[in-house]
Amino acid sequence: MALNKAVFKTRALTALVFVAVMLCGLLLSTSSFFVLFSIIHFGCWAEYLTLLQGIYRTRFHRYFGWGIALVGYSLVLAACPPALSIGGYALQHNAVLPCSAAGFLLMAVGILRSQQRVATRPLAAAGIGWVYISLAWAAMLSLYQLGLSQQFAGWLYPVMLIAGIWINDTMAYLVGSFVGKTPLSKISPKKTWEGTLGGAALAVAAVAGLGLYGFSIPWHTALAIGTIAAVAGTLGDLLESKLKRLAGVKDSGSIMPGHGGFLDRFDSLLLATPVLWVYLYLAK
Repeated sequence: MALNKAVFKTRALTALVFVAVMLCGLLLSTSSFFVLFSIIHFGCWAEYLTLLQGIYRTRFHRYFGWGIALVGYSLVLAACPPALSIGGYALQHNAVLPCSAAGFLLMAVGILRSQQRVATRPLAAAGIGWVYISLAWAAMLSLYQLGLSQQFAGWLYPVMLIAGIWINDTMAYLVGSFVGKTPLSKISPKKTWEGTLGGAALAVAAVAGLGLYGFSIPWHTALAIGTIAAVAGTLGDLLESKLKRLAGVKDSGSIMPGHGGFLDRFDSLLLATPVLWVYLYLAK
């Protein structure tokens, strides 16, 4: 029992710190939003490459890892709001080319200095990270810019999406704990159809209500955000669970005691963010 209490305290304290950091990054300013997702971007990359090394029983040279993450980061920089600058340096216009050039150079050096034979499949899988991770966080910054262009707060769409995912995850766990009987997938045997459907229904209702009555967002947009959070968020969680199973690990990392790593916390958002971006831009 003492161990359970200790584990609970660790998880609770980590969750409080995590929520506080997220809220500060999301709400304080455009710069804090950018810094938050820059840190998350590189954290996800480090864990993704570690998972690939476990899946393919290989090792990436550290220069290659730094380089491929930097090339991906150039996509994030390209999506920065035009007014965002640090020390007068306009990130969107001035930083993309140097960042991508440095990244490709590091990748080449890493491949040349590798002690192992360079295999095609691990390199290709690493390249998929540009879509899986970097484009997702580029889309997140683009959602911020879209909110500003529509006279909303820049954080509105990201916060609603994140809230929808958190509500979906929490309600799916609670509903599944009480009435769940039918396993959703072999990939994640603890998830049930009853919990998944119940969580999705509650998440869609909560986000739709928040959007309509809290922020005066059109009903179809609020409904879409809730639906995307529930459906794409669940698929993103299953995708990361599959990667962990292939790599033979329980968690993608240990940066957050009791909660795992960056990918464990943001797997749902990695898939839901670009889906919401596509919807909002098609609906304009």
